[in-house]
Amino acid sequence: MNNFFIGILIFILSGFIASIFKKNNKINILSILCLAGSLFSLTPALNVLFTNEKLMTQCNFNPIFGTITFALDPLSAFFVVVICTMSLMGVIYSKGYLKPYLDKVKNINSHLIFLPLLIASMLLVVSCQNAFAFLIFWEIMSLSSFFLVIFESDKKEVLKAGIKYLVFMHISVIFIIIAFALCAINSGSYDFDIFSQILKENQHLANLIFIFAFIGFGTKAGFVPFHNWLPDAHPAAPSHISAIMSGVMIKTGIYGILRVISFYAMPSKALAFAVLAISLVSALYGVLYAITQHDLKRLLAYHSIENIGIIGIGTGIGMLGLAYGQNQIALIGFAGAILHVLNHSIFKELLFLSAGSVYIKTHTRDIEILGGLIKQMPHTAILFLTGSVAICGLPPFNGFISEFLIYFSMLKGLAIKDFFVLIALLFSIAGLALVGTMAVLCFTKAFSIIFLGIPRSKNAQTVTTDSEKSMLLPMGFLAILTLLIGVFPQYILDIVLKPASTVANMTIIPSTSCAGLMQTISLCTFGFIAFVIVLLAIKLKFSGKIEMHETWGCGYDRGNNRMQYSASSYASPFLSMLRPLFKKIFDIEKPRQLFPKSAHFSLHIDDIEEAYVINPLVKFDEWFLSKFETIQSGNIQSYIKYGLIFLVLIIIGSLFIG
Repeated sequence: MNNFFIGILIFILSGFIASIFKKNNKINILSILCLAGSLFSLTPALNVLFTNEKLMTQCNFNPIFGTITFALDPLSAFFVVVICTMSLMGVIYSKGYLKPYLDKVKNINSHLIFLPLLIASMLLVVSCQNAFAFLIFWEIMSLSSFFLVIFESDKKEVLKAGIKYLVFMHISVIFIIIAFALCAINSGSYDFDIFSQILKENQHLANLIFIFAFIGFGTKAGFVPFHNWLPDAHPAAPSHISAIMSGVMIKTGIYGILRVISFYAMPSKALAFAVLAISLVSALYGVLYAITQHDLKRLLAYHSIENIGIIGIGTGIGMLGLAYGQNQIALIGFAGAILHVLNHSIFKELLFLSAGSVYIKTHTRDIEILGGLIKQMPHTAILFLTGSVAICGLPPFNGFISEFLIYFSMLKGLAIKDFFVLIALLFSIAGLALVGTMAVLCFTKAFSIIFLGIPRSKNAQTVTTDSEKSMLLPMGFLAILTLLIGVFPQYILDIVLKPASTVANMTIIPSTSCAGLMQTISLCTFGFIAFVIVLLAIKLKFSGKIEMHETWGCGYDRGNNRMQYSASSYASPFLSMLRPLFKKIFDIEKPRQLFPKSAHFSLHIDDIEEAYVINPLVKFDEWFLSKFETIQSGNIQSYIKYGLIFLVLIIIGSLFIG
């Protein structure tokens, strides 16, 4: 564990050290120090994953906090690997992304300090075994990410999104505090091991605590209906921060849920069904609203909600397996969920970094005014396409493997002889299949509108070069990871079964059928890749010289950007079938003359929860607080009067109590 703490210390100090150097060297120094911190932290974590042992150390913080235990079991170690690897890619990428801000002489020192502090706090969250210290690290994580989100605080919408994020994070921590407080009251300790002993003895208390914990951690993760902060915060943040938040930080919410499940002896059947239902709704809701988005980063943010729902489906299946005494189903379900944590962190970070590259070059996130970028940004286009195929769960990339495991656990679950389980699993299988179909629709829209066709505006026309190498390098590394996991799933299965067994509180149960399927998938993947290579070789050998000509367009000399599909028109036939699920806001200026000088049409779709729940609550709150505006008069004498009245009331109250 000593190396682990050295790594955390390096992360904490790295931002302060980097801020001392000149602006051109700041991020280079930060990247080197974060690489060192990652290597130190990864060493014990990888040792735990490969040996299945548990590392533990105790730190005495008397008299304030007492003795705090830090531990790396397979579950914690797995999340440490995800946090270190994915965060490091974001840090390396930031060199190219932040370059324009350095040229504007923007002070980025605070950004450089809070970025490694966020990484260090996440590592402490997943390794801490004391509830009181956990909450402190959790709050540091929320505050540091808040300051990273509002990097461009001069923009009103960014500041608004940051404040909204901070409010939701404090709502989240309230429920976590309630859950831990109930555990502490009943156990007389803040130690997680003591919590586990108490909850295994008291099923009703365990169920109550899980409800509070799921709301708290689920808000951080982005489950519906606790998701409302996520589509605003991710677009507001710089792209490398969006990548770390979506790919890594929201997974600490999943870690919290899995850790609480590991405290159980046997989860309640009702709670298992509830988790499965919420997760299925989250997956469908996320992908459905992603299709409606024209803001590229907002589209990706809704896909984070979708994939959190997929992770939740695997978790729900694992809970059902435990509740019905089907250990193999539980283990495969949790393994699928944990593997999707890794897979989503890889392909979602790849997509956010690609989106950042597009934004830096075009200065817009609006899909509708892009187009034709594959000619000027071929590497970014290929990398974005790789992430798109992976997130759609298509072979030969990693998204297919984790979704296959979740499907496999659901099919295994059909053997449970219970009517309600049968209905729940059939709906889940159908729902997950629909999610995959809608994801394909969404990303064919995103890729084709952004990278194919003709540029639709000057933003796209002015692009002349691809992204810098410092941005392409981490993106390429992530793309390779998506392929390696898809090609060699049997090896990653062995790894994820260890944290899955920690969640399920059981030894690893060998599943010959599952291991055999992974081997078969690997062989089929190699066959598919070989087939594609052969086709490409034949094409290169026998294809003649290709000549380019304008497409004949019924009398038109050549096509123009207004003759292409827009993002709205591409998705419109599908969305028209689901009108009641959206709140549509139209902005129309109709042509009123024979030769109109101006006309436009735009469509914005609001999140129904924000439109019908959040916004009315905010308006009521503003109305209620406005009734007290007269109290804040700015008159010092009035404030002294309020203080005196308050003191008199306190004295009278104490007399009555006495």
